[in-house]
Amino acid sequence: MHSPLPRAPAALSIADVVPSAAAALGLRGFTDHIGLGQPQHVVCALIDGLGSRQLAQYATHAPVLASLTGPAAATVIPSTTPVALGSFGTGAMPGTHGLVGASFWVPEFEGVLVPLHWSADMPAVAVQPDATMFEQMQAAGISVSTVAPEAYRMSGLTRAVLRGGAYSAAEDVKERLAAVLVATAGSASFTYVYWAELDRVGHEFGVGSAQWLAALVRVDALVDGLRNALPAHARLIVTADHGMVNCDTRIAIDSSPELIAGVRIVAGEPRARHVYCQDGQSNAVAHRWAQALGDYARVMQRDELLASGLLGEVVDDLVDRIGDVVVLANANVALTSLIDKRVSSLMGQHGSISNDEWEIPCLVEQT
Repeated sequence: MHSPLPRAPAALSIADVVPSAAAALGLRGFTDHIGLGQPQHVVCALIDGLGSRQLAQYATHAPVLASLTGPAAATVIPSTTPVALGSFGTGAMPGTHGLVGASFWVPEFEGVLVPLHWSADMPAVAVQPDATMFEQMQAAGISVSTVAPEAYRMSGLTRAVLRGGAYSAAEDVKERLAAVLVATAGSASFTYVYWAELDRVGHEFGVGSAQWLAALVRVDALVDGLRNALPAHARLIVTADHGMVNCDTRIAIDSSPELIAGVRIVAGEPRARHVYCQDGQSNAVAHRWAQALGDYARVMQRDELLASGLLGEVVDDLVDRIGDVVVLANANVALTSLIDKRVSSLMGQHGSISNDEWEIPCLVEQT
């Protein structure tokens, strides 16, 4: 028997970050869990791939970040960008917003959705129809801006969980700072700033590599620029969507007859697999995966994951998006597959429940 699934290592979830900012800016019905006071402006920088444990280990490369403080925080499970940004943008857990993995089956469209490469035949608003936090703030008279690369402006993920307000295209630190100055020049505002580089470098070269450390220095420069650009009565929040681990143990799913027997579809990513089974095969598949993987992964059937509360309350209409069997890799293990050959080849990975992946910063700078 497996031990009980762990709870999040912090009381504050990524799903609480934007609602806290909204509450601080005066939006009724939400609570400020961060302690932002009553600012006129909130700027929230989300650094893709920056876990709290990585920041603590390499703090000398990021002195500005290391000087900031804030409550301990955790991302969601699976600890991956589409799921975490879903919770960040909607203020809801994955079981409510319905983005449950790096890829997952969407029954109503009878296909697998890869949110970072959104399929044109799955309308974003149909997949996630609830109002985002950005839309709710904008409707209440709070000026909302997203500052991110032009390539993401009309992406499915943006339209699903980050829609609302103005979008300012910015490709580098200088353009982001200029956009933030414009966004915070008027009345009450919330500005979301996204930075993707650290995650990309970590995937390719690994956490702690020379390339990753150089990217962390650039993150620190961005944060330094943002805090110096803050107008009076503003707060800067620095957070992340997940951390990362370097994987040196790889298990190829496709080449194992015992792992593919009874399986209809494999989705997710190397650290968090959704396994959709042929009719009546869930028990047998779960048993074979657990026997084959042993201590390399946590294997559970859907009902066990639902009962754990890790996804929050799961809306009935969304249950079938979750694999019949869900497999979360342990230690530094990657469960590789030809369905995502390039992703499976990468050194840095995330998606599972280790604290290196789960714990995220929620740092605050105030003027």
